[in-house]
Amino acid sequence: MDTHVIKAVTTDDQEEVAEGFRKYDLLSLPVVDHEDRLVGIVTVDDVVDVMEQEATEDFEKMAAMIPSEKPYLKTGVFALAKNRLAWLLILMISSMITGGILARYETAFAVIPLLVTFIPMLTDTGGNAGSQSSTMIIRGMAVGEIEPSDLFRVVWKELRVGMIVGILLGLVNYVRLLFLYPGQEMLCLTVVLSLLATVIVAKTIGCILPIAAQVFHMDPAIMAAPLITTIVDAVSLVLYFQLACRLLELNGV
Repeated sequence: MDTHVIKAVTTDDQEEVAEGFRKYDLLSLPVVDHEDRLVGIVTVDDVVDVMEQEATEDFEKMAAMIPSEKPYLKTGVFALAKNRLAWLLILMISSMITGGILARYETAFAVIPLLVTFIPMLTDTGGNAGSQSSTMIIRGMAVGEIEPSDLFRVVWKELRVGMIVGILLGLVNYVRLLFLYPGQEMLCLTVVLSLLATVIVAKTIGCILPIAAQVFHMDPAIMAAPLITTIVDAVSLVLYFQLACRLLELNGV
């Protein structure tokens, strides 16, 4: 008799059971109580439904929505609005930090108004870079490829990726800006260095936050694009204006 039976306990989370099917390539799995008495069985068709449900829940959380238990067309308008409103309020309030940063460096705008025109490019690129990293890490954790113990390996890899991507994006932008703004070499250098720093920081934040969420027993999916973008926007603006103040010698800013 085989005493090392792969089994599930009645109190196990359905996501853990689904992970067991994926890991061991099972077609069925016995379910026992805490006294190891057989109380039922889970088959692979049940797990397919669970995996679909869990994937849908993760997608909704990554889009900054509270998961809904009903299909979209069977969910009422008010229920959909309620599921979306909470996170939209949180993100809206947190975005006010960005406005505070812009107000803090209002003097820099007055000295060099051209600085404002590069803000959308920096924040959008940083948000996209952070979202790429967070999506990869969240998916890797969902399928069991990445564990919290892999934090330093993940950070080191994303730092190198961010460096490569940031340098290439910076070179393209530097050449473009030199043609658009001749004689403004220091301004172009400021934008390029800010872009490089933003991409590196964004990718680092994007890989750390989902792992940190799991360490604190939160769903990593909540640390997805909307939240990452809000955080990266604030960080990228501070980096940009600090570099501008020093490289362009904006006194009193």
